[in-house]
Amino acid sequence: MLDLVPVRSDQTSADAVAASVRLAKLADELGYHRYWVAEHHNMPAVAATNPPVLIGLLAGATQRIRVGSGGMMLPNHAPLVVAEQFALLEAAFPGRIDLGVGRAPGTDPVTAWALRHSGPADADDTVNRFPEILDNLAAMMDPAGVSVTVAGRRHALNATPAAGSAPELWVLGSSQYAAGLAASKGLPYVFAHHFAGTGTREALELYRSTYVPSEEHPEPRTFLTVNAAVAETADEAERQALPQLLTMLRLRTGAPLAPQQLVEEAELTPIADAQRPIVDSMRERWIIDDAAGALKRLRALADEFGVDEVMVNPVGGAHVGEDPRTAPGREQTLRLLAAGRADW
Repeated sequence: MLDLVPVRSDQTSADAVAASVRLAKLADELGYHRYWVAEHHNMPAVAATNPPVLIGLLAGATQRIRVGSGGMMLPNHAPLVVAEQFALLEAAFPGRIDLGVGRAPGTDPVTAWALRHSGPADADDTVNRFPEILDNLAAMMDPAGVSVTVAGRRHALNATPAAGSAPELWVLGSSQYAAGLAASKGLPYVFAHHFAGTGTREALELYRSTYVPSEEHPEPRTFLTVNAAVAETADEAERQALPQLLTMLRLRTGAPLAPQQLVEEAELTPIADAQRPIVDSMRERWIIDDAAGALKRLRALADEFGVDEVMVNPVGGAHVGEDPRTAPGREQTLRLLAAGRADW
C-alpha cells in the first residue's frame, strides 16, 4: 500500500502519524507485501514530508512487511544523503527496505527553492542529470562502496561503513521517460496510475520491450498504484471516497488547499457543474466499491496491464466523532481487501 499520511480537519500532524503507524501495523498483520510513503511538501493535507523518518518509524513498528519510499524526489536531495539514509535503514531492517525514486520536486516552486537553498536553475540541472544521479546513488549504496576522483586523487566513498546488503531500488514515474530510464538501467519500475490515469499501457509496454537485463534483475518487474475506497456497501464506499476526491479537485483546479474534510463535511461541500466532469473522471479511475466489486476490479487491473503487483492507496475518509489517531476508512479498505484475497 501507499501512504501519503493524510491530515484531516480533526487531526494534528501527531494524530496523522499515529494513524499511519497503526495502519502499517495492520497491513503487516494482514499480510500485505509493501508499505510505501510518499514525499510531498508544504501541503495542508499531507504529512509525508520526510520518507526516511517515516520509514524508520514504520519499520520499527512492524515485523515483516517491506517499507519504502514512493518516492524520494531526487531533485530535492544530495544523492549521498539519500544513500546514507537508506543504507542505514537497510542496516537496521535488513531485507525490508525499498528505495523508490522520482525526478519530480513533489511541491511548489517556492518550497522547492527552500528545500535546496538555491535558485530554479539548479533544480532544472538536477532533473536533466537524473540518469547520472541515479547511477551515483546506486553505486554509493553498494556494500562495496564506490571510488571517486576529486582534484586528481581517488577517494573511497561508502554510504555506511560495513553494509551487508543494499535497499532495493525502484524507479517511479507517470511518463514514458521514467519507463525508458528504468528499462535502460535494468531496474524495477512503478507507474503512478493513482494520479496519472492515462498513459499506463504505453509506459509499461515501453519498459518491457526495451528492458536491459541486469545482474540483480534479469527480468523486468513492474507494479502500478491505484486509489481505492472499499466499504461494506458501494454507497458507503462512495461516501468515504468523497473527501479525497474533493482534495484532488482543489489540487487540479488550483483552489486553495486545506486539511482533508471529514465525510460529513465533504457531503455539505457543493461541486460546481463545470467541475463535475473532473470528479467523475477521477471516480471512474479509482476503485470505489464493496469488497467483491473492488477485488474484481483490482484483479482486472492487474490482468489488463500485466503487472507483478498492485499498490493500493487507501483513500477512505473518516466520519465525525471517530478517533483522530486512527484512519477508520483506510483501515476498513485494507481489512476488506485482505479478507477477500483468497478468492483471487
